[in-house]
Parts: sequence; structure tokens; C-alpha cells
Amino acid sequence: MPLGTLERRAPSMFRQGPSPLAQLALYGALALFLMVADARFHLTGPIRQAVATVLYPLQWVMLQPVVFADHGADYFQSLESAQQGLDTARRQMALMAVRAGETDELLRENAQLRELLALRERLPTPAQAAQVLYDNVDPYTRRIIIDKGLVAGIEAGSPVLDASGVLGQVTRVYPMLSEVTLLTDHDQIIPVLNLRTGVRSIAYGDPGSAQGMELRYTPVNADVQEGDLLTTSGVDGVYPPGLPVARITQVQRRADTAFARIACAPLAQMLGTRHVMVLTPVGQDTPERPAPGPQPKRARP
Repeated sequence: MPLGTLERRAPSMFRQGPSPLAQLALYGALALFLMVADARFHLTGPIRQAVATVLYPLQWVMLQPVVFADHGADYFQSLESAQQGLDTARRQMALMAVRAGETDELLRENAQLRELLALRERLPTPAQAAQVLYDNVDPYTRRIIIDKGLVAGIEAGSPVLDASGVLGQVTRVYPMLSEVTLLTDHDQIIPVLNLRTGVRSIAYGDPGSAQGMELRYTPVNADVQEGDLLTTSGVDGVYPPGLPVARITQVQRRADTAFARIACAPLAQMLGTRHVMVLTPVGQDTPERPAPGPQPKRARP
């Protein structure tokens, strides 16, 4: 082995140096000196600032995941709170809309009841109020069901009115309910009086037309105009005279027929009415015709 390759230094186990206790004392004294010097003369302030300036970019990069996590949690929490607030606001708006609709319905019913009470005071015949429950299920008829029947004293043939005019006539009576046929039904007929001219005629229900009623068998040369008001004539022994029925909306006179085609629009609310007035038929209040007495005997010549 060449001599140049031999290690000329002493092995580590034979190295000489300060003992660990001496090193501890030295480093402790140095630390104590630095602390006293820093407290007295602030020697490490510039060093700290320089180190902080150098380490700031690294600290900013290391803190970004924490900041992102905090902001993300706040964002999703605020988003959930906003969604919950939106749902609560929508429910409150829906509830307020329902309450507003109920208030409008109550106001409308209150107005109808006031009108019916005022109408009842003007009627010469006995009357009682009733409420419309539902429409008849038959699509080919115009009928409604009210909540008064035989128990309440309702009889077949009784006229039915709302606050605006004649609505129809009771056609079937049950113990607790009654069926009312509206004026627009094809089987309904009502004698009317033209309030302007005083001419009597008959109005028929016409559910196929837009107006709902038709004044039939009126001569072409009759004095009938659009806008004439038709009221009950009272000659049928059912309806009291003077009740508003309909208004003439269209008059067609053709040369090929002897009768004019006259369309009428009922004044009563045929659809959507809630409260009605049921009258006693006029024929029950009319006194019976007295029986003829014995004829006086003629004296014989």
C-alpha cells in the first residue's frame, strides 16, 4: 500500500477538544449575553426585521390554504343561510298571498251579504238566505246546489236571486239541499217585462250563446232596443213583479222571418256567486179566487 494513501490524522476517538460541559457553559453564557444585549441595546431588532422580510413570502404562501379553507367555509355557510332565508321569505310571501286572497274573498262576501240584506228589506215576499255549495256535475245543464232544503222550508218552484237580479228557480228539493236551475239553462223560461215600453214577453235560456238568454217570439216590428232592461212581469204566479232579470244586448231583424232574434245577458252572476236569496213563490201569498155564488133566479113573467 502506498504511503500517500494512509490517514495521517488521529482517529476520532483520540481527538481532543472542549468537553460537553464546557460547551454547554459557553453556549449558555453566549445566550445570556445576547439576551441581555437585546434587552438593553435592541441589537437583534434589525436582524429580526430582515429575517421577517425574507420569510414573509414563504409565510404568505404557506397561509393561503388555511385562508382559502376559512373563506370557503364562510362562503358555503353564507350561501346556505341565504338559501334558507330565501325559502323562508317565499313561504311568508305565499302565506301573505293566501291571507290577502282570503281577505279579498271575505270583503266580497261581506259586500254580497250587505246587498242581499238590503234586497231582502225591499222584497214584498218572505225570503231566506242560502249559500251555494257547488255546481251541478252535469255539463249539459246550468244548475247549482244550495245548502237549504225541506228542513229550512224550501219548496220547489221558489225563485232564487242574488244581489244583482234573478238567478234562477228551485227545481228539486232534498231534506238538506236544493237544486237551482239557472236562467241560462235551456229548460228555463221566465216571463219578463220591458221596463221602457211596458211590453210583456218570454225569455228562454240559451246556454249555447255568449249572452245566455234569448227573447223569443217577438215580432220584427216590435219596439225593442239594445240596452232595454227586462224585469219580472209577475203574471206567472212565481216571481214577484219588478225584479231585474236581464238586459238586451243584441237585436237582429231579418226579412225571411216574422220574429226578431233578440239576445239578452242576465244581470245576476251566473258563475261564482256564493250567497243567494230564496223567495216564497208569489202564488202562495195570492188569495184564492172565491168560489162563484149561486146565480139569482129570474122571475117568471
